[in-house]
Formats: sequence, C-alpha cells, structure tokens
Amino acid sequence: MSVTPDCTPRFIAVAPNGGRRTKADHPALPMTPTALAQTATTCLEAGAAMIHVHVRRNDGDHLLDAEAYRAVITAIGAVTGKDLVVQITSEALGLYSPAEQRAVIRATRPEAVSLALRELVPDTAEEAAFAELLLFLRLIGAMLQIILYTPDEARRLAEFQRRGLIPFEKLPVLYVLGRYTADQTSQPDDLLPFLAEGMPRFDPWSLCAFGPQEVACVTAAARRGGHARVGFENNLHRPDGTLARDNAELVVLARQAIEAAGLRIGDADALRAATLAT
Repeated sequence: MSVTPDCTPRFIAVAPNGGRRTKADHPALPMTPTALAQTATTCLEAGAAMIHVHVRRNDGDHLLDAEAYRAVITAIGAVTGKDLVVQITSEALGLYSPAEQRAVIRATRPEAVSLALRELVPDTAEEAAFAELLLFLRLIGAMLQIILYTPDEARRLAEFQRRGLIPFEKLPVLYVLGRYTADQTSQPDDLLPFLAEGMPRFDPWSLCAFGPQEVACVTAAARRGGHARVGFENNLHRPDGTLARDNAELVVLARQAIEAAGLRIGDADALRAATLAT
C-alpha cells in the first residue's frame, strides 16, 4: 500500500535574542537594529521564514516601544526585503501592563506579533480589550501567534473561541515547552500534553524548547504536523551540549532535522499564505 507523502511545508522561526539574555550569555547575541539585521540575513540563508524580535533599552534591559520596533523592522527589511516575516513581541516580563502592551502593538502596526495569553488576559476584566485588539490585528492584516505555556491556557483560548472573542478562523499558537529558569531542559515528551486526546486543536501550531534537546523537540513537532521556533532566546546549545556558534547554526540544525524526517521547509510567502488563509 502506498503512503501519501506529507507535502505541507514546515516553517522555522528564529528568536535570536529574547528579553532576558545579554552578551554575557553569548557574545553573538544580537541586541541592536544593526546586529538584528545581520542575524536576520544569516538566519534567512539558513532556512528561517520568520524572525521573532525583542528590542532593548540602551542599558540592555527589555523594552516595549513602537519607535524601537519600527527601527528594527526597517533595518531587517533593508537587508531581507519581504523574504523574512518580522514578528514583534508583546512580552511584558513583568514590566508592562496589558494596556501598555496593546498600545505598543497598535502604534507599531506590525506585520506579525506574538501575544502571551497569560500576560494580555490575566483576568476576565481584560477579555473585552483583548478581543478588540485581535479585531484590530485582523483589520490591518497582521499575523498573530498566541503564546501558550500550559494545556490549561490552551483550553482557555479554546473557550474564548467558543464565546466568539477570537475573530480569526485560523489561530496560530506557540506551545512553550518549559520555563525561563536556569538550566531548563525541555524534552520531546513535554509536547504530548498539548496534543493529548480531547485537547483543542489550533492551526498552525509551533513549539519552542529550552536547552540542547531543542532539535529533538523540533523533530517531534514536525512529525506531528507542527512548526518550530529556535534560537538564543530559549537555547544556546547544540544537541551535544556545546555552545552554538550563532543563531543561524541553530536554524541549520532545525532545518536538517526536519528535512531528515522527509519534510520540506517553507519560506516567508508560504508562511503568510498558511497563516492568513481563512
């Protein structure tokens, strides 16, 4: 009996800096628009379809700021054109309120943005404002991705869908396998609770993982129809535990793992089509 090959492309996003790490963690961690543009170029060549960017204050601390985001978006666009989706983050890191996060997103009007459910909707009082933000993103044609840390958050998001708070038919999500803690190491089995029987299904879905088993987690996701986010925000190491040279090397390792599974990598245009299709 013949087996129909899986021709659906898998997408790789790179998260090259995050909001916590600095060059003390890795000298190749990009923290300025120029450095992020250089990283974007090498990661695009390595196989990334999207770059997930954080911006920083002059002292290196985490920042949410529309002007800073526009500077990074412009710098990356100058060297990659439309060949790489630039995704900003609304991540608060305990520094910004939901209202402040929403204001930065509206002022930036990004092509793509990640939204942490637990930060933007910490309680029922924020639900209406969250729904209004999603409607704004739909109206400007933005690509959103909802960040989910636990299966309970996935169930909560599905409840929002049932209640009509989500104005998107396709709802991209990112499953975070682990936490931002010292020596955190994610395992492929950490994905299973998100995909268990009876759990809500979202499309498309991706994962990110902490530590040197990042590639193993990417492989597990790809075989189950998922996509990947890799990079220094969550992981600095190769599978053997040695320090990766740069973000592009982690993208290459993810691409090789996906291709070794008999799957193909999608580019930015394919990602836009898969994410924005209704």
